[in-house]
Amino acid sequence: MKLYGYWRSSAAYRIRIALNLKGAACELVAVNLLGEEDKARYAAKNPTALVPTLELDDGACIRQSLAIVDYLERAYPSPKLIPEHPARRAEALAFACDIGMEIHPLNNLRVLRRLKQQHGFSEAGAVEWMHHWMHASFIHLEKLVDAAGPFCFGDAPCIADVFLIPQLYNAARWGLELSAYPNLIRVNNAALMQPAFSDAHPDKQSDASVD
Repeated sequence: MKLYGYWRSSAAYRIRIALNLKGAACELVAVNLLGEEDKARYAAKNPTALVPTLELDDGACIRQSLAIVDYLERAYPSPKLIPEHPARRAEALAFACDIGMEIHPLNNLRVLRRLKQQHGFSEAGAVEWMHHWMHASFIHLEKLVDAAGPFCFGDAPCIADVFLIPQLYNAARWGLELSAYPNLIRVNNAALMQPAFSDAHPDKQSDASVD
């Protein structure tokens, strides 16, 4: 398998974590999202030119991080990242969707470019935009995580943690004050003690010098 990603992409970060948790061997292929020529070549793998894309050994390509995690869950059943119990499964998936569908799209690189280039946002204005939408979701996510367990929903990481940790990385990168979210901080600290999470960190990727 090959994973096409960009070091700062939180969506690609999710899949690096999931692969590590599953112990699935995968070649990481860097895509410079800031380089138009690189993106044009990559579009042959994924017409949207967005990351991540998981290319299977037979050449089939899977895009969208939620779909990729679902594939990995079925192809590599252990350890489980999506609970089997119907209600717990729905809870974990909803948490992941809160991040992947509510926060992330509004903080995406192409959205920020549009705000600056077509709507006159300054850099400070773009950062305030990101802070607003992260706070709007974090205030609810803080109440949803399991206050007793080290991870979002208990003693073992699941898809909720796979999505949360990269989003908290983004929050820290853009200077968001997180002190109002002690439960989220606790989960982040517990996760980053695990090699599966720490080894997937953007700063540890081979293309981390690309900006």
